[in-house]
Amino acid sequence: MSSFVDRSNGRFHSVCSLDCPDQCGLIVHKRDGKITKIEGDRDHPVTKGFICNKVRHMADRIYDEKRLKYPMKRAGAKGEGQFVRISWDEAVDTIITRWKSLLQSDGPESILPYSFYGNMGNLSAEGMDRRFFNRLGASQLDRSICNAAGAVGYKYTMGASFGVDPEDTIQSKLFIFWGINAVSTNMHQATIAQQARKQHGAKIVVIDVHQNKTAKLADWFIPILPGTDTALALGVMHVLFSENMTDEAFLREFTVGYDALREHVVQYDPHTVSIITGVPAEDIVRLARMYGTTSPSFIRIGNGPQHHDNGGMFVRTISCLPALTGQWNEKGGGAIKGNSAYLAYNTDALQRPELLKDPNTRMINMNRLGEALLSLEPPVKSLYVYGTNPAVVAPSSQKVKKGLLRDDLFTVVHDLFMTETAKYADIVLPATSSFENIDFYTSYWHHYVQLQQPVIEPYFEAKSNVDVFRMLAKGMGFAESAFDETEEEMITQSLENPQNPYLKDINYETLAKHQYVKANASFPKVLPTPSGKIELYSERMKKDGYPPLPTYIPLQEEADHHFQFIAAPNHNFMNSTFANQSKHTSLEKEPLIVLHRLDAEMLNIRDGEQVRVWNAQGEVWLKADVGDSVLQGVAVTQGLWENDQDSKRLVNTLTPDRIADMGGGAVFFSGKVSIEKIK
Repeated sequence: MSSFVDRSNGRFHSVCSLDCPDQCGLIVHKRDGKITKIEGDRDHPVTKGFICNKVRHMADRIYDEKRLKYPMKRAGAKGEGQFVRISWDEAVDTIITRWKSLLQSDGPESILPYSFYGNMGNLSAEGMDRRFFNRLGASQLDRSICNAAGAVGYKYTMGASFGVDPEDTIQSKLFIFWGINAVSTNMHQATIAQQARKQHGAKIVVIDVHQNKTAKLADWFIPILPGTDTALALGVMHVLFSENMTDEAFLREFTVGYDALREHVVQYDPHTVSIITGVPAEDIVRLARMYGTTSPSFIRIGNGPQHHDNGGMFVRTISCLPALTGQWNEKGGGAIKGNSAYLAYNTDALQRPELLKDPNTRMINMNRLGEALLSLEPPVKSLYVYGTNPAVVAPSSQKVKKGLLRDDLFTVVHDLFMTETAKYADIVLPATSSFENIDFYTSYWHHYVQLQQPVIEPYFEAKSNVDVFRMLAKGMGFAESAFDETEEEMITQSLENPQNPYLKDINYETLAKHQYVKANASFPKVLPTPSGKIELYSERMKKDGYPPLPTYIPLQEEADHHFQFIAAPNHNFMNSTFANQSKHTSLEKEPLIVLHRLDAEMLNIRDGEQVRVWNAQGEVWLKADVGDSVLQGVAVTQGLWENDQDSKRLVNTLTPDRIADMGGGAVFFSGKVSIEKIK
């Protein structure tokens, strides 16, 4: 790793490592070698000094007395959390010995890495780890738990993850936050919308299943039944075409299939769509007219609706809307699902896929971890977990925990804390925080590449992902030079990407000098679709077995239960991160389940009473929050709370582990539950 330069006191540039689109620029204050304060970098062109409570209180997390200090091995039964301290040499030797034995007895596919973006640094999340497991020949992990379905859907329409520059949206006169609680998950886009409202009267519309923090600041909140967003988008299209609010010149020049789409959406009239969505027909017409007559208009496409059985088709559909009114020609107009294509680096140079010798190595979808651990053949015999906490965040958590209890499963967890997953491990390794590493960061919202230099020394014996996989490679006897490269060399190689002209002037040297550099990006004139245009009709979708035109497909039926269950994120956690810290849990107070007052009345449930929420997978106990912030038949809970043995509040106990329509995505929000008062 890069040597840490001791700068005991002062202010130092940094970057937020959380899995958040805003990826804020930070200023870290130090005294006597310790972080004393974290604030936003006021000079950062996008985040401008504003940061959330999660980051503001990050020093409490870094120096939390519960943070792991040393490697440990299990001393009790799996799940009990009983461990004893060992040395790094013993930890590495134990792992290597077990893996070499498995290579002989069961083959490399018996070993499975399981990771996600708990740290969004590219070296930490997909660098030396990918090189190592490629060389080992381990089972590959399909990391599709977050935005996979929507990414594929957007690609069918737009070719890649290209959207409007968020800095330009200050010009927008209409903001539609569709399925995103931006105040909690993309706060700077919400701030820009509020500034635009103040400066030139922009309107803010929120479409969501719950009147969350973003909905409460909106000029208009439109509640919708879960999983029906595609139908609403098609109803808007129906009105745009029927009332001649489309930009015909733009459609002719920059799209394919608009005539077919015009005929197709005739069936999605406001009355029909209202029955499907729960949105009144007059509101569908009003929304379409507002969108069709306001320019520039901007849609922030959220992750929420894509976590359904039909999530990929939702994003494919909504991504057609800006083309219908020609918004891509307007500064501040268009949409953002993500902007990662502008900052696409050389992933092959970073991950070294050529080290994987067998092209037929099996791929395991991370959303099906429980099923994989319980029934996959040949079985997974070893699990290496880093950057995530699957016992809490993976769907169908009861299956996951049952799999983690297997006596013949050798599990290693590399983390900052003794997570619920770590309690099932055989070996636990202490991880560094982002402030202890060198790494580079690429936002999936704004257009800046950012560099993180080490701000503090590693905590006790904590090591980075890069360092640990170097040690494991050495222990395995891997002689390839890929395992000897420094972080600076890995960053340099990653930023040399001839396929992405937007990064042409960005390299390690410029980042080291300036901390963050904006890509020289503009919306492409020719899109990477088969036609080079926005594809309202997609031959590629037809070839892949999907309807070639945007089409509403209902969720899978679950007749045994009445309530559509939405396990959404909360304001003060980042998935399970921060859920183990008292400051953040005190801000959230306690887990609630939001119910419509008429549903509660029917079940004889009063506001504040404890309720049992269950389906065939298990049950949780939560406090009822009764009111009018959801539609009837909808139950919303927020946050992944730590789950003590008796608390029964792990909501992913109830979420399904089936796979979305596209991209292998998760369907967290397509499960159904029953609810009753605890007597």
